[in-house]
Amino acid sequence: MATDDDDEAPTCEHLAGANRHAKPHSNGCEECLKMGDSWVHLRLCLGCGHVGCCDDSKNRHATKHFHATKHPIMRSLEPGEHWGWCFVDEIGWDPLPS
Repeated sequence: MATDDDDEAPTCEHLAGANRHAKPHSNGCEECLKMGDSWVHLRLCLGCGHVGCCDDSKNRHATKHFHATKHPIMRSLEPGEHWGWCFVDEIGWDPLPS
């Protein structure tokens, strides 16, 4: 994850608009569930609650969702993981600032 020289969490203008309390729309990747396909890890869009599969999954639905909607901030939906990512600025946080 990206950090700056002061060891503070990196910032971007998109983080302020993220809904850190977004509720997942499903218990799995929405598109993979519809297709009957599988995924590796899940990501939650903090713009709308869409659940998509990660870039290690063959379908990469979380990234496709960003390109389709321009919702910039997502976070991991994996148990025990608290990191987030801005697709626009390519900045990551671990943990995602509250």
